[in-house]
Amino acid sequence: MWEEPCISGKNGSGAVFFSGCGLRCVFCQNHDIAYEDAGKEVSVQRLADIFLELQESGANNINLVTAGHFAPQVIHALEIAKRGGLCLPVIYNTGGYEALHTLRMLEGYVDVYLPDLKYMDVDRSSRYSNAPDYFAKASAAIAEMVRQCGRMQFTDERTRTEKLDIKAYQKRSESGESLLMTKGVVVRHLLLPGGLADAKQIVGYLLRQYEDRIFISLLNQYTPLPHAAGFPELMRKITAKEYEELVSYALDHGIENGFIQEGETAEEGFIPEFNGKGIEK
Repeated sequence: MWEEPCISGKNGSGAVFFSGCGLRCVFCQNHDIAYEDAGKEVSVQRLADIFLELQESGANNINLVTAGHFAPQVIHALEIAKRGGLCLPVIYNTGGYEALHTLRMLEGYVDVYLPDLKYMDVDRSSRYSNAPDYFAKASAAIAEMVRQCGRMQFTDERTRTEKLDIKAYQKRSESGESLLMTKGVVVRHLLLPGGLADAKQIVGYLLRQYEDRIFISLLNQYTPLPHAAGFPELMRKITAKEYEELVSYALDHGIENGFIQEGETAEEGFIPEFNGKGIEK
């Protein structure tokens, strides 16, 4: 239920987490599954069944979280599930550090891309993700995602019959309607302690590069966790002033399609418990 409104809607997003992560940021909020490889091995057929079970339970979409290193198996499972009646949009939820050949394999299988753009600053990407090439790789990946998806499309969560463009989405979502993205790209940036200057650079880059063709989602939910204790500067939450300054920067620079978080979101209660629920039938 904790994704952006056009992803979760009212019924929720059907999240499927994949063990392991090629980036492994020191502050990872999903540490148990990214570092500790929590999870259970399943067959491709079982994965397809999980997709169908999520659809039957009323999920608004299939949300693949850090699935890149299982791309061939995921594609096979999606093919099986579609033959079995899967008709939900497929979301690809990623840290942004993706190989272009992986994304090209996924073309036609993914409807909505949900990448992070974590850093522009090389020193920060090197220190926190051991990835000095992060921005170069992630920015190229996002460009490929936008190429694949084209203009954003939406539908009404209740009827799912209409195809709405961004103008219709803006107008109707203001009136309280629950509208779901069925095609497009939402780029997330999680504001980190000490990262305000880098965050502004990222927002400016995305606005210049894509204007109104994507959503930009600015997150204030960073939660300091024990495994980041080796980085003392990360052992605090974001202040309201820091986040407000980032949001103001985005507004001053003409953002039209964006999401912000309100209230207290930096809590461990927002971090999923990886207890194996839904893996075994």
